[in-house]
Amino acid sequence: MNVNRRRLLVGAGGTLLGLGVGAGNAFAAPDQLGVTEIARLTAGQGALNATDTKWGIHGTDLGHMFMHKGRIAMVFGDTLGGPAADDFWSVPHEDWRSNCMAWIDPPSSPGKGLLLSEMVTDRPGHAKELLSSKKVDGDETTVIPTYGVAVRDRLFLHYMSVKQWGAPGHWTLNHSGLAYSDDNGQNWTKDKDLIWPGDSNFGQVAIVESRGFLYFFGIPGGRYAGVQLARVHPHRILAHEDYEYWDGQWWTRSRASAATIVPPNVGELSVRWNSYYRRWLMMYLDDPNGQIHLRTAAQLTGPWSDPKIVTTSAQYPSLYSPYITPLWNDGPDIWFTMSVFRSYGVLLLRTSLSRTRTTPPA
Repeated sequence: MNVNRRRLLVGAGGTLLGLGVGAGNAFAAPDQLGVTEIARLTAGQGALNATDTKWGIHGTDLGHMFMHKGRIAMVFGDTLGGPAADDFWSVPHEDWRSNCMAWIDPPSSPGKGLLLSEMVTDRPGHAKELLSSKKVDGDETTVIPTYGVAVRDRLFLHYMSVKQWGAPGHWTLNHSGLAYSDDNGQNWTKDKDLIWPGDSNFGQVAIVESRGFLYFFGIPGGRYAGVQLARVHPHRILAHEDYEYWDGQWWTRSRASAATIVPPNVGELSVRWNSYYRRWLMMYLDDPNGQIHLRTAAQLTGPWSDPKIVTTSAQYPSLYSPYITPLWNDGPDIWFTMSVFRSYGVLLLRTSLSRTRTTPPA
């Protein structure tokens, strides 16, 4: 089965020109922070993890992360089997799974990459599809997890049910929602009541736990809108009526009153606290310009700084989905995963804001 992946063909700034630079190379233009590529994590030339031979994964993307019992859960999007190809999309592929998940036993430092310790499987040597999809274009093309979180022993994945891929960087959703697992990710249940409508600004999210709340940074389906913010107590995560939305001044139960805290154009995003800079960091794709952006804020509600350019499609054609790691956020290095479409894999990179601490917030 072939999978239609037009959403991953990024916009004007990210045309498919070739592959990124090799591991260990650093790059910086005057207006960029600069990045160092640490490793390709998933199958492909020089990949750190042999996901093709171990779990039948020749191509996959995303790789957002959350912690559970001292381990890192890494969640992927549409996942395909062989055959291998330098230009992944030059040949048809079979064995389409809409999503899958790996476990990582975290090293003391990610400086040499991240080894996938194990994968959730449905049979020996085969990564399991966690959340099923109809795989019918115009009905439910696929189901993509956009972020995860653990609440005590239960795992949650926020997902989007994609109705149809549109023009590059645009797609429509049936709805988004939450799924949960009580057996360390082996089996999942899509909650029938916790649903956001297809046109909601919470079609895709980044989830942050802070001061007794889970914060959901939301964007709609696609990559051309701004960010809104919701929060809920962790033990009420499945209670839609308990979600509160930031209206620019305070919290309200009205989703329609949610303010835009970061303006368009925001694609897949992640948010983490960095104790070295003493700031919240937000990283996301700016699709029309083919850039990965980084903003900072003293408070989750903002104000968020003007964006800094982390890297661009000039270095990594068809780049998208930057996800800051859940660990190692206590120094000047900012570690993150990023996907590349042409070779269809997940990379680990690092960048840095400055070697000088930011003034602590008041």
